[in-house]
Amino acid sequence: MSLYEKIVNGEEKISLVGLGYVGMPIAVSFAKKVKVVGFDLNAKKIELYKSGIDPTNEVGDEVIKNTTVEFTADETKLREAKFHIVAVPTPVNDDHTPDLTPVEGASTIVGRNLTKGSIVVYESTVYPGVTEDICIPILERESGLKCGVDFKVG
Repeated sequence: MSLYEKIVNGEEKISLVGLGYVGMPIAVSFAKKVKVVGFDLNAKKIELYKSGIDPTNEVGDEVIKNTTVEFTADETKLREAKFHIVAVPTPVNDDHTPDLTPVEGASTIVGRNLTKGSIVVYESTVYPGVTEDICIPILERESGLKCGVDFKVG
């Protein structure tokens, strides 16, 4: 059975890493059909989501109250998912270069919790080569797994 089939059948979960104005709408949309772990480093934001409050005002309190997304600031919950969507910001420095700190940090967290057979998709806006040259090496270093063999990236 494919990973897709396992996700659709509820045997595997999707994770959303970064629950801001991009990640939250994606998480609640997927949660209408499949099991979703919603992770964010901001524990206060997670507590608001768990209380049914949408601090981003992206989807609204009513949607948050009724979603099945499992909100967490505990990175080890990512181990329960096999398909990870990284949706963290890419701010721009004063010199107009991208600040890759959020993407690098998310890669470190996902890598620490990556399991064999997983897929990691970067939804963050980055320039060509960042996924291959920066993110994959972090995922491999943190997980001890090999991209293309033990996990895949998109």
